[in-house]
Amino acid sequence: MAGGVAEVTGVGLHSGQTCRVVLHRAEGPLRFRRGRAEVTATVANVAATDRAVTLAGGGARVSLVEHLLAALRLGGFFAGVVVEASAEELPILDGSAAPWLEPVAALGPPPPVPPPLTPTAPVEVGRGGGVARAEPGPERLEVAIDFPHPAIGAQRWSGGPEDYPSLAPARTFGFLRDAEALRARGLALGASLEHAIVYDDDGPLRPLRSPDEPVRHKALDAIGDLALLGRPLRAHVTISRGSHALHHALMAALLSSEDPSRAGDREVRS
Repeated sequence: MAGGVAEVTGVGLHSGQTCRVVLHRAEGPLRFRRGRAEVTATVANVAATDRAVTLAGGGARVSLVEHLLAALRLGGFFAGVVVEASAEELPILDGSAAPWLEPVAALGPPPPVPPPLTPTAPVEVGRGGGVARAEPGPERLEVAIDFPHPAIGAQRWSGGPEDYPSLAPARTFGFLRDAEALRARGLALGASLEHAIVYDDDGPLRPLRSPDEPVRHKALDAIGDLALLGRPLRAHVTISRGSHALHHALMAALLSSEDPSRAGDREVRS
């Protein structure tokens, strides 16, 4: 397969380790390579969803894949790419999918888009106080959040595939009050104001790229997570108080409704 190669280097948000990522065109499904081992980017290989999506299988493990997967989805890549990573956690870069867009574009034209997953009846799941629902209809995404913080509160975003590229610059966000507890758990070791929006008790410590950047990032995460279906989802998806765990539960429910033998995909290993 003709195509390019692209390279990105940066720091992992949680590990603090430097990771070099090389993207190659290659026949077959989207997959991540760690040394000689590979793990396919698929729902069944989701190993953890705490603060990031971790894939594991075939002797390989890689975390924080959602922003790159979102950029690949925006670039039209549902297959045909191998992602080599020098460390277990991909770089956070600026906390959004935007820095991944140029490397993805350097890969050249994507392969043909596979047929979509098209549910014939509504599918709804709940997890951790959040609810996600997919209904038959044209592809559309609606995301709502509600944080008890004066600078965030209730926010909503909705759009179709033509609107998804506008989500790419939306950065991940967190709260200064949580930093110590996260580091005690071995998380957010690489976090800084360059890699995320950080809120103190009054507001963000750096200017936002849009007033509704938090909900836009949650929508971006959903796009990256749903890319693990390996094909478009032709449905009207609504997500309230979303999380990686909730998105995974929705995908597993969709797959098991399409094929009951895949009901085991509902469980996320931790």
